[in-house]
Amino acid sequence: MLKNDQLEQWDRENFFHASTHLAEFARGNIPQRVLTGGDGCHIEDRDGNRLLDAFAGLYCVNVGYGRQDIAEAIAAQAKELAYYHSYVGHGTEASITLAKMVLDRAPDHMSKVYFGLSGSDANETNIKLVWYYNNILGRPEKKKIISRWRGYHGSGLMTGSLTGLELFHKKFDLPLSQVIHTEAPYYFRRDDVSMTEAQFVAHCASELEALIEREGAETIAAFIGEPVLGTGGIVPPPHGYWDAIQPILEKHDILLIADEVVTGFGRLGTMFGSEHYGLKPDLITIAKGLTSAYAPLSGSIVSDKMWKVLEQGTDENGPIGHGWTYSAHPIGAAAGVANLKLIDELNLVQAAGENGAYLNKVMSEALGEHAHVGEIRGEGMLCAVEFVKDRDNRTFFDASEKVGPTIAAELLKHDVIARAMPQGDILGFAPPFCLTKAQADEVAGKTAKAVKAVLGD
Repeated sequence: MLKNDQLEQWDRENFFHASTHLAEFARGNIPQRVLTGGDGCHIEDRDGNRLLDAFAGLYCVNVGYGRQDIAEAIAAQAKELAYYHSYVGHGTEASITLAKMVLDRAPDHMSKVYFGLSGSDANETNIKLVWYYNNILGRPEKKKIISRWRGYHGSGLMTGSLTGLELFHKKFDLPLSQVIHTEAPYYFRRDDVSMTEAQFVAHCASELEALIEREGAETIAAFIGEPVLGTGGIVPPPHGYWDAIQPILEKHDILLIADEVVTGFGRLGTMFGSEHYGLKPDLITIAKGLTSAYAPLSGSIVSDKMWKVLEQGTDENGPIGHGWTYSAHPIGAAAGVANLKLIDELNLVQAAGENGAYLNKVMSEALGEHAHVGEIRGEGMLCAVEFVKDRDNRTFFDASEKVGPTIAAELLKHDVIARAMPQGDILGFAPPFCLTKAQADEVAGKTAKAVKAVLGD
């Protein structure tokens, strides 16, 4: 494609890219990609490349690209009323309708939904609500939040603290003191390889109990966890994990925040991950799948139990002192309404479960016996391949070898996008729910070719 503009120069000179090696990008050592279009599971760039996006952006374009129903809903809302705030009882048809649609799909014990813009700000809202809740109940000391190593909950001050990945802490003076971390439910990376899955679950539960004992249950307000670890490696929990964790939280009166930014609205083949694993959370974080990223929108779904206390708090103290200018933004809400309708009409939740299971199957068939593949794991439309130096001894490559990023770059040469996960040599897949079995075959086959090119047969 002939280009006579300065877009690429402007990019390097002006644009601060997220999660990027800033100096290497400025020096021109990180390639640019300017996206111009997309349909279904594919995106296109201004160089004419057509790529199968096997990570749905950042696990968020769940319904696929180019859905005109959502685009038209956004345009219609912008023409009718582009913005009004949600303070002091104000709403729009779109925001009120979407709140109803979300609650209709959420677990029965949930009561209200507060809309923000991103998963990070939704988790900031959640922590504020947890602290408010305990203050209203006269428990000002009950404020610490337990998260898990390798969990991902955002990259703000509090949410970056909740995130249990070194990259999001290093040189940012995080985590903040109110956040403490416990064992990740990551069976493949257990310290004691002789442990059975059941023994490892018992170990995770005992580690949590020990942490609560050390800190004092009277100081701990909530536990936050993704139903399936996402950015930390796409790690489904070992069997029985949530059944072991929830009673401990109940015993110590510790609230449960289910971070469903990735798993909400169908990615596991169920509407919510809480449904999939039998969770009964006090708060649910939603974002990506709420609009399939066609417009920014997030939400905090509040349980009946917490809502009663929040109402009590406003009776005692006046209006709740929390809100964003763009809370329940009507354009985002209109996108959410159209998106959820489309998910229902196209039966995409069931499709995610069925075709996601197929993707995991064909990936295992293509790579399961490779000498440097330690584990292939997944749930619903999530899949990960973890690479090891020696699978018999479960030894890992040194991070400096950049095996995961090298394989992702090689796969890109075959016009397939996967994500090199940020902590470990892990290749992640989270395609749109409209992925077909033929496309799953293509992803698995090309991944095998990329692995062979980098690591041999």
